[in-house]
Amino acid sequence: MHHVVPDASPPPPSSLYSHAVEAAGWLYVTGQLPTDPDAPASALAGGIEEQAAFCFENLNRILRHTGYDYEDAVFVRIYLSEFDRDFARFNTVYARHFAQDSVRLPARTTVGVARLGRGALVEIDLVCYKQP
Repeated sequence: MHHVVPDASPPPPSSLYSHAVEAAGWLYVTGQLPTDPDAPASALAGGIEEQAAFCFENLNRILRHTGYDYEDAVFVRIYLSEFDRDFARFNTVYARHFAQDSVRLPARTTVGVARLGRGALVEIDLVCYKQP
């Protein structure tokens, strides 16, 4: 059985989905765009570092709301619309949340894509696990 987690404070879903679903200790978090939760209709601002920071803040809001943390992350998937240009700079932001010396690194896939919603440079989803 699964439990749909009521929306926390990230931007409201733009389609028919939940921000997070929990099942038997697993938390599946929908891909987050770099949308400002306080102004979800505003244009996406900044380069890859700023957009990645917004994505992680949106993920963090969901994690806090559900009682999970980045230490519970077992898998992270990143989509970059400018892979070659942005991969290294994205990793500097990623390391703030998954530093090798402080948090066990989750499995990860980074995918270059032709386009992301709203013209974003990055989208991030993740899967977490906590012993029920």
